[in-house]
Amino acid sequence: MKVALGGTFNVLHRGHRALLDRAFECGDEVLVGITSDAMARRSKSAVRPLEQRIEALESYLRTRTGRWSVMVIDRPDEHVDVREDLSVLVVSPETLATGGSINRGREARGLRPLRLELVPHVLAGDFLPISARRIAAGEIDAEGRLLRPLRVRVGSLNPVKIEAVRRVLSMSYDQLEVTGVDVSSGVPEQPRGEETRKGAMERASRAIGDADLGIGLEAGVFETTDGLYDMQYCAVVDRRGLYSIGHGMGFRYPPAVAEMVRDGSTVGAAFKKLYGSERDGRKDGAIGFLTRGALDRTALAEQAVTAAMVPRTRAELYPDL
Repeated sequence: MKVALGGTFNVLHRGHRALLDRAFECGDEVLVGITSDAMARRSKSAVRPLEQRIEALESYLRTRTGRWSVMVIDRPDEHVDVREDLSVLVVSPETLATGGSINRGREARGLRPLRLELVPHVLAGDFLPISARRIAAGEIDAEGRLLRPLRVRVGSLNPVKIEAVRRVLSMSYDQLEVTGVDVSSGVPEQPRGEETRKGAMERASRAIGDADLGIGLEAGVFETTDGLYDMQYCAVVDRRGLYSIGHGMGFRYPPAVAEMVRDGSTVGAAFKKLYGSERDGRKDGAIGFLTRGALDRTALAEQAVTAAMVPRTRAELYPDL
């Protein structure tokens, strides 16, 4: 089966390699169209000479098992609009519409349409797609690694939440800027059930601004058949407006606390009244008191942040991101 794809390949990066790799997975012969200098300059301001682009492309193709050929093109549908020996066209989200146009042209000529094989974006360290433009601008390298700190805004001035985010993300990023932002959660002071998730998302969206990520943390109470439980949600939103969400462990409140909360009290006020001001959640929090110090508020928040980052840590397994 013969497979085709095309591109400028101005800087051969990890996103290009994903397209090429998929092409070899789809067939036993790959035709790669590379834009001429004239075509490339119609849409890009800075383009490496064709000879250099071909050299880098062919250097990678030689590492692959399978037959391949490279052809210079002056228009997006050149060759693939008339060739009868092609079966598959590999496209990116940007070129999907072009693939549809190519198929309409083929059908108008009496040729069977090509199967469009869509390859999702490969994301850089800031969760935006890798692109030659961003590489040229010095934002990322060809592997998508950030060449500057990841900028994160947490939707709270609570130092516990800010520190939890810093600890979790510092395990993946050498350069990191984490700041807190005073925002409203948009939910009651004592969130209940689904309000907790909503509050975390609101905090994240209101905090992000021009940062790479906005992160919101919200603790709430959940009624179950055996009592009232605490659970903390974390929402992470990126500049594409996409969320990843997770929550930490749940633990059951003492019946006396649960009764007061059901009567309208907040958890903090209930702990203060029942157990004294030094145990009102301002130090190690309810979890520190209830576990006799085995777990503190920061560690509890870290669980939620870690869970929310799971789809971003293994993005290849979560195509919706």
